[in-house]
Parts: sequence; C-alpha cells; structure tokens
Amino acid sequence: MKRRDFLKGCLMCSAAAAVGTGSKAQAAGSFEGYPDAMGVLVDLTRCVGCRSCEAACNKEQRLPEPDVPFDDTSVFEEKRRPTERAYTVVNKYETGQGEPVYRKIQCNHCNEPACLTSCFVNAYTKTKEGAVIYNPKICVGCRNCMIACPFNVPGYSYSSAFNPVVKKCIFCHDTRLKNGRPPACVEACPQEVLTFGKRADLIKLGHERIRETPTRYYDKIYGEKEVGGTGWLYLSSVPFDKVGFDTTLQNEPIISNVKDFLGMVPMVLAIWPALFTGVHLLSTKNKDGHDDHDDSHNGTGGH
Repeated sequence: MKRRDFLKGCLMCSAAAAVGTGSKAQAAGSFEGYPDAMGVLVDLTRCVGCRSCEAACNKEQRLPEPDVPFDDTSVFEEKRRPTERAYTVVNKYETGQGEPVYRKIQCNHCNEPACLTSCFVNAYTKTKEGAVIYNPKICVGCRNCMIACPFNVPGYSYSSAFNPVVKKCIFCHDTRLKNGRPPACVEACPQEVLTFGKRADLIKLGHERIRETPTRYYDKIYGEKEVGGTGWLYLSSVPFDKVGFDTTLQNEPIISNVKDFLGMVPMVLAIWPALFTGVHLLSTKNKDGHDDHDDSHNGTGGH
C-alpha cells in the first residue's frame, strides 16, 4: 500500500471515531451516578498509621513489594501519592493540634468521574456498585484522565512503552465488590477506620457521629458534595485543608463546566494518531532509500 493511501485511510478512520466519541462526551454530562452505590466512610480520628490497608491492597491486587516495608514508619517523612505500584497510601500530617493525623489516599470513585468523561476511547466505566473501573485493553495512553482527575490519583505505568496502562484503585470490584464484599483494605483495618456500606447510609452515619460527638469532629463530610460527590467519604478532627485535601473544589461535577466543548476534544485526540503517523513516515521516508516518487520507476506511476 502506498503511504498516501495508508494516511488517507487513517484520517478517514480517525474522523469516524471522532464523530462517535464526540456524541458520547456530550452525553456524559447527564450522568448522575447510582443512588444505591456502595462507598466507604473513612474516619481519620481513628487512624494510627499502621498501613495495614496498604498491605492488604498490595496483596489483593498482586502488586510488587514496596521498596519500604509496610512496618517501616520512615515513609511518613514525605508525602506520597498513589502510583502504579501502590493503589493506596497513608500520609502523616502534623496539624499543631495534638496528635498527628493520618490520611488514607486512593481513588475516591466519584459519582460523576472526570476521568471517565475525559476518556475518548471509553476506557473507564462507573459500575452500579459504585466503582470506577478501567479497561487497559482499549487505553491508548493519552493520560487525559490524569489531568482531569481533581484528586491527582491515577498513576501511569512506564514499564512498557508499547503497553500504556493507567493504574489506580478499582474498589476491589472484580474480586470483591461485585460479589457484595467490602474491599480488602476495609477488612484489614484493625482500628475500624473504614466503614463499608451504601453511600447514602454512610452520609447519615457520618452526620450522626458529628452530631453525637461535636468536639471530636470537624463539622463536614468531605466527599459528600465535592465535584458532585464521591464514593469515599471522610471525617476529620481538623479542617480538611490541614490534612492535604483540596478544599477549593466546587460542588458541581467538573463535567458541568466543560460539557459544551467536550465534543471537540475527542476529534482532536482521534485525529492525533493519524497525524503522528504521517509525521513519522515523512521523517523516515529516505531511510529505506525510496519514497512515493519511486512509484514512477516501478511502472505504477508516471509524470
């Protein structure tokens, strides 16, 4: 096949893909989660930083052993974020108000996930159980989801240049959640920091704890309303900005701000592979000693 025919075919396929994904992106703005979705209430006043949740996640998801053992507290000397080798991490915060506060970080499983609406190949799915899961087989490695996530959660695997994979907590969906079981981190927590249940019930429970012990808790459930609400909800003894939470996030889902132009984004991203292929072929056309003009010498073209 001639280069010009190959490129023409790529551009036609990309244009067709752009039309389909554009419609999907615009329609995504109407999604409002699932009313019976499950969630986890994280009570930071109970956490002692034992990292049992990290160890349980590592085992359940068959992740590589960490560079620093799970019983080594030196990891608290710096702030960490989830990576391709650790879907959840615990950080320590000195707030100046008595004992330090430990915070567990993982994908928050938003009701209306920005990662999902930013993905032009539909690699993400919000399940009826509440999990935001990811299909690596169709991911093209654009990493739009990493930019879109308001919580800076998805990690990217750089272990293979030919197999782009985004890594993050999937709520133990395949092995536990879809079978009605709580995620591994919840079962492993010895301090009952994590409570698993229906999101609506967890919100009621959180407000009950605040109402019953107002001196113990800061009067807010983080995740109840942020960016449309999240499946993982937090209680704290101190204002949330003191333990690393972004308290500037809006209550409206991020999609509400961008749904009018999202239809254009997939078109640009869908055409990009064909354009990249064209640039690559043009830059290498002389390396094999001939290009499309050679067709005239082979009897397939003429002047």
